[in-house]
Formats: sequence, C-alpha cells, structure tokens
Amino acid sequence: MLFAQLPNIDVDKINSADSTAKAKIINDIHQLSQMSIEDIIKTVTTSLIEIALKILLAIAIYFIGRWIIRRILRILKHIFEKHNVDTSLRTFLDNLVSISLTIILFIIIIGVLGLNTSSFIAIFASAGLAIGMALSGTLQNFAGGVMLLLLKPYHVGDYIEAQGQSGTVKSIQLFNTIINTPDNKTIIIPNGGISTGIINNYSKETTRRVEWIIGIEYGNDFDQAKTVIKELLDADTRILQEPAYLIEITQLADSAVNIVVRAWVNSSDYWNVFFEMNAKIYKTLPQRGINFPFPQMDIHLKKD
Repeated sequence: MLFAQLPNIDVDKINSADSTAKAKIINDIHQLSQMSIEDIIKTVTTSLIEIALKILLAIAIYFIGRWIIRRILRILKHIFEKHNVDTSLRTFLDNLVSISLTIILFIIIIGVLGLNTSSFIAIFASAGLAIGMALSGTLQNFAGGVMLLLLKPYHVGDYIEAQGQSGTVKSIQLFNTIINTPDNKTIIIPNGGISTGIINNYSKETTRRVEWIIGIEYGNDFDQAKTVIKELLDADTRILQEPAYLIEITQLADSAVNIVVRAWVNSSDYWNVFFEMNAKIYKTLPQRGINFPFPQMDIHLKKD
C-alpha cells in the first residue's frame, strides 16, 4: 500500500488553537496512505473535473449576471428618462446600482467556487471600515453630494451664495459643486460644507425685489423727486406692477435725505434693471432740479 510506512499519529494529542484543521489534514493523509496509485489518480481526476465544472459554472454565472445587470441598468435609465430625473442624480444612482450588483455577483461566484464567502464579507467590511476612517472628510463630501442630489436645493444654472462664495452653478458632482463667478472664476466647493451650511439661492424664485438708496440735498422737493422716479419706473416695462413699487424717505442722514426705492422684477432681469435704473436716475434727477449732495459740515464761528 502507498505510504504504508507512515507513522501513526494520535489526533487527540493536538492541543493548539487550530487543532480541528490539523486533525482534518492528518485524517486526509491517513486516508491517502490507504489508497493505491489507481485510486489516487481517479480521485485527482474526479477533483479536477469538479473544479473545472465549478469554474465553467462560475464563468457562466458571471456572463449571465453581467447581462442581468445591464438589463437592470437599461430599465432604470428608461424610468429616469420617463420621470425626468436630474442628470447628476441619475449618474449617481446608475453607479451605485452597478457597483452593488457587481459585488453581489462576485460573492455568488465565490460561493459557487466553494470558497468561504463569510471570510470575503469580513474582508470587505474591514476594508470598508479602514477606508472610511482614512477618508472621513471625503466620505462627508460624498454624503453631502448625495443629500444635495436628493433634496435639490439648487440646480445647474442657478445663481447661489454658499460658503462665502457666490456664482452660477456649473455642475453638481458627488464630492464637489463647481460654480462660476461673475468675473469668470471657477470655484470648487466641497459638498460636505454646502449640505450643512446656509445656501442663498437667488434663482429659486421667479421674481426678485430690486432696491436703490438715493440721496438728495436738504431743501430739495421730495414730492418732485418722487414724481421723477415714479416716471422712470413706469416707463420701464420690466418693472412689475404687482407687487407695487415703493418710493419713500428712509433716512435723514448727515448730508442727505435718503430715499429708498423698491421694485419687483423677474429674476432674470434683476441686474440689468438695477444698473440701468442707476444710470437713468443719475442723469434725470439733476435735469429736473434735484441735486445729489456731497458730504458737508456746517461750522459756526462765535465771536466773543
């Protein structure tokens, strides 16, 4: 018999922590020692055939699984297009579903090959914990990006103010929001701070209120100034009639009587109306006898 001269080993004397595994190996060796060459070849051949079948089955499951994943992604794409889901959110969900299903497929293939899936799951969990601790800031930005894509406090094209920066939103990514400032600077803001901070979205509403503070000299006729400003507002078709505009004295300052003018316009017309009305007021008021004051101080000399 093959391996007939192997010494007998007492399994009961194994006292290490992995005694069960060692005992199994020793039992396999004992069984192998009792087999003939023909039996060994037959056993090895059978094992190779089983392994080959498992590998072929795993390959088949992989291709079938990839086909199923692609089908699911196509169905999701159709659903997203039907419900007009935001492009950024659509990309994120596609990637999330694809990665999740691929991991599940990988675990199924490992099980088919006869490997211990619990060990791989433990490895994935440990790796995830380590990566999460190392990339805590990045994951915070990722979570913030998910919240922004789900809650949608602003969209691409909106003019926002956040984290001390203001500009037009160029793109919303998973980790950052990219905005363009009015002077064409590109600013990248981490989503973690935006999602937990204050966001001022100037484009959220369809209308905005424009405000001007106009100083006129003491002694000028306020009613005349109000009439001139009213004519300018009425002549501009971009000024909305509802809500009605306001023209009133807001402050009796040191050198000027300050008049506040508040009018409502469409959000897209805000800056054009603001700048153009400034120019019209500057040109028209002096022509109608209303002067703009310079800072001044009255000095009284008293003679003893």
